[in-house]
Amino acid sequence: MKRRDFIKTAGAGTLLTGAPALATAKTVHKWKMVTTWPKNFPGLGTGANNLARLITEMSDGRIRVKVYGAKELVPAFEVFGAVSQGTAEMGHGAAYYWKGKLEAAQFFSAVPFGLTADEMNGWLYYGGGMDLWRELYADFNLVPAAAGNTGVQMGGWFNKEINSLKDLQGLKMRMPGLGGEVLKRAGGTPVNLPGGELFTSLQSGAIDATEWVGPYNDLAFGLYKAAKYYYYPGWHEPGTTLEAIVNKKAFDALPKDLQSIVLNACKVVNQDMLAEYTARNNTALHTLITKHHVDLKQFPDEVLKKLRQISDEVVLELAQKNNTSKKIYDSFNRFRTQVVEWHKVSQQAFMRAREL
Repeated sequence: MKRRDFIKTAGAGTLLTGAPALATAKTVHKWKMVTTWPKNFPGLGTGANNLARLITEMSDGRIRVKVYGAKELVPAFEVFGAVSQGTAEMGHGAAYYWKGKLEAAQFFSAVPFGLTADEMNGWLYYGGGMDLWRELYADFNLVPAAAGNTGVQMGGWFNKEINSLKDLQGLKMRMPGLGGEVLKRAGGTPVNLPGGELFTSLQSGAIDATEWVGPYNDLAFGLYKAAKYYYYPGWHEPGTTLEAIVNKKAFDALPKDLQSIVLNACKVVNQDMLAEYTARNNTALHTLITKHHVDLKQFPDEVLKKLRQISDEVVLELAQKNNTSKKIYDSFNRFRTQVVEWHKVSQQAFMRAREL
């Protein structure tokens, strides 16, 4: 009897002090995610939504992420600064949008004639790219992670045919990142616009041409209503990696298990988005051609060869700007050289064999 009374008394005392309650209480981290995409936009915006949902579900609600589309909390191109400063705990966008702040960031989104989606993932996860990316963003109080990929993009929408390099002279075209610099040196005028402004800018004549992503997204924006010719391939974006950026202070405040959940949710979304684009682009392209009578055209080899030459010059110049850029370039270029040799006898060889 004395032993039972002691246990009851001890239990009651523990409940009064609240110790077990504190031990089992669930600390909730409420995060805001700002994005460069229109809210709920297919593929890109829904990819951000998917990331927020996964983090919330995988953490059993210990992290609750609310998504804000472009302009809902901050403008599209202010996502980097907003997360860096702690206005939002998380962001979703593409690294080449921050070239004005950090030119070397462009290596982690899309390099013209660079790496495909599979190759980018190989470099990031197993070729040292991810460590370099985190090192680059550390001074901005950010933790980056790959969080989506569109695969090979389309070359863009034009209101005139591109038969030679002369047809790019004076062309005002929406094209961000390194691709935009290549276009500039080829005689065009690159314009950086968020996705939500593309259709009206193209329709009004504010720009002469635009690239966006590929059939799935381009159909959703109705770009076929504003331009006649749809060119391929997307030489400027062969495998565009999208990024999640996390405020480092907010990330460090998480216990190890939640940090792991955030990073692994990014990996899931990275793979899932590529699968979605692979599945949906074909159907969308068929709709554009058969229903909307879009004129699908391939860039002439002469144009592609010249753009490749200019691209090599642009990327090399970026690499020579500082030691950090050189370090990233050397890693990127070394991996590309190696993976190209492997793909000659694997993917490329198989693609040729499949067409026999």
